[in-house]
Amino acid sequence: MRHEAGRRFVHGEKTALIAKDFRVSERSVERWRRAWREGGMDALASTGPPKLPKLSDGQFDELEEGLALGPAGHGWEDQRWTLARIRALIAWKFQIDCSTVAVWRPLHRHGWSGQCPARRAVERDEGAVSWKKDVWPQAE
Repeated sequence: MRHEAGRRFVHGEKTALIAKDFRVSERSVERWRRAWREGGMDALASTGPPKLPKLSDGQFDELEEGLALGPAGHGWEDQRWTLARIRALIAWKFQIDCSTVAVWRPLHRHGWSGQCPARRAVERDEGAVSWKKDVWPQAE
């Protein structure tokens, strides 16, 4: 995409038109144009992802094995995996502190999804339900 933008820079096309065609911000195209002016087409090469994943593929495989044991297998009373619990499991197993977003992204990338019940259970006892938020210190 950037190299195609570079070819269009040579022809003097406007930033707004290139941004619209590539569905990116004008600011990105301006950044590409500046790099192109300073270093030519070579400067438009990708430098890779902005941030590498916290867990390696091997660590993620190990995490999935831990998730297969269920929350009760790790000491929680019920069978709900929450992002906070998975984050705590990652911290315990790999000594890696990460945000809930850093937990969600690799899960989503590997095909995991959030599940919510379609309806409430008929036998649910509202009086017995206690709402408690999983608490984990933020690492920001």
